[in-house]
Amino acid sequence: MQGEPERSEQLVYDWDMLLIMNDEQLQTIEEIKQFLEGSEPFEFRGLSTEEKYKWIKTALVKFKYNELKKAEKGVIRQYIQKVTGYSRAQVSRLIREYKRTGQLKRTEYRRHRFPRRYTPSEVELLAQTDELHWWLSGPATKKVMEREYEIYGHAEFQNISRISVAHLYNLRRSNRYRNITRRFNRTKPAASKIGERAKPAPKGQPGYIRIDTVHQGDLNGQKGLYHINSVD
Repeated sequence: MQGEPERSEQLVYDWDMLLIMNDEQLQTIEEIKQFLEGSEPFEFRGLSTEEKYKWIKTALVKFKYNELKKAEKGVIRQYIQKVTGYSRAQVSRLIREYKRTGQLKRTEYRRHRFPRRYTPSEVELLAQTDELHWWLSGPATKKVMEREYEIYGHAEFQNISRISVAHLYNLRRSNRYRNITRRFNRTKPAASKIGERAKPAPKGQPGYIRIDTVHQGDLNGQKGLYHINSVD
């Protein structure tokens, strides 16, 4: 369409084309500079992490990265960033790893987990102790477990008796603890003032009513009437 700016098509290379370009076309730092100055966007398909690491190592060896000047090293870093799509920080980390070990290997990520200090059997022991003693407070429960180990010599309490009061409450909130024990609170009776006979004390506020009953008495064995008086 006339008047519409021209759009540069994105160039897509596969892994084999990348190797050909790397081995035959780009042999010097100046050729890499010209490649970086190219305006057309591009991407490389089919590159796994292992393939990228292998290519980075090949490029560092080919251009003798450790022997280059500071400015030339910067060109190689930009070249690696553009080809792999890695950030500057990632490329710097990989180059440091290569200089330190001479290799580039993918490190499997392992989520950091704190070591479990109390075993499932010890959580069950805490639950059983709570059930037997009707869920005492944290400090009192800790004291019970300390006595079980120190005075009565029950070895299974050795580790759990050292627990802090704060962590004891954490274990009580855990799913394993709740699946073991069931704690029910009995319904507490509530005092009701229905039918209470007392002198009203509204304290000058509206919304109070006084109810009085008057029995007129019985006559010849017949029950008499009850009169209800209400005073607002």
